[in-house]
Amino acid sequence: MGMTVTQKGQVTIPKRVRDHLGIRPGASVEFELAADGRVTLARTDRRRPKSPVARLRGILKGGLSTDEIMSLTRGED
Repeated sequence: MGMTVTQKGQVTIPKRVRDHLGIRPGASVEFELAADGRVTLARTDRRRPKSPVARLRGILKGGLSTDEIMSLTRGED
């Protein structure tokens, strides 16, 4: 993965790396320089990213009750 550094010294963290580390806008990260010249990137904030299911929780309003859904799946009228 090659990146180009901007004039401001910025690079874009590849999506695959952001997804792997759970980096979202506002997340805190830290760069660490190893003795052999390698650089590591770690997420430093304690907050875990919301799972895709957690992000959807509570957005559906006024749907069927559990009993109504069960009746439909059982073929009850």
